[in-house]
Amino acid sequence: MSTRKRMSPDESRAAALEAARALLLEAGPQAVTLKAVAGRVGRTHANLLHHFGSASGLQKALARHLAQTVCDSIADAVRATRAGIGSPREVVDLTFDAFGREGGGALASWMLASGNEDALDPIVETIHALVDDLLPEDCAPENGRTMHENTFTLVLMALGDALLGEPLAESLSVRRSVVRDRAEAMLVATFTQAYGESA
Repeated sequence: MSTRKRMSPDESRAAALEAARALLLEAGPQAVTLKAVAGRVGRTHANLLHHFGSASGLQKALARHLAQTVCDSIADAVRATRAGIGSPREVVDLTFDAFGREGGGALASWMLASGNEDALDPIVETIHALVDDLLPEDCAPENGRTMHENTFTLVLMALGDALLGEPLAESLSVRRSVVRDRAEAMLVATFTQAYGESA
């Protein structure tokens, strides 16, 4: 008879979110169920219901977890860029990878298709907070608006690339990296305008 390690509520919730993320990456968004996550972490279905309330609650918590993890990485890249030790391309790659390789695009698409209309709220809220945090205190209002508009554009580009990039690039006979190149050029212009210097 095996004994399960006793976890605090925060540890149990964190373990469930990591298991959900692993399932998302391994088998796609349809694999992120309460039963599958419970089995992965050695907990009961009731335990996960206690933490998340429902499968929809788990999915929204996973979207928020992914968004926060991704935005922390993007924020680090942006700060490095501002300090002269990073590049706008790192910000672009992190954003595109978050929606592609990390599964954020597939998760958002599946949640929206299943009627969860506020599925993108956690991602949008986190990215919006990130952009506000990265703006200089003395940033002119028009530069702040430009940053928000370009963040909006970057996220849409990354989400679209995650969902349709490969087949669309093949059908048009273009390099898949073209969209990242365009996003990078947009960010270079944005950083130059917002900070008054070359990024």
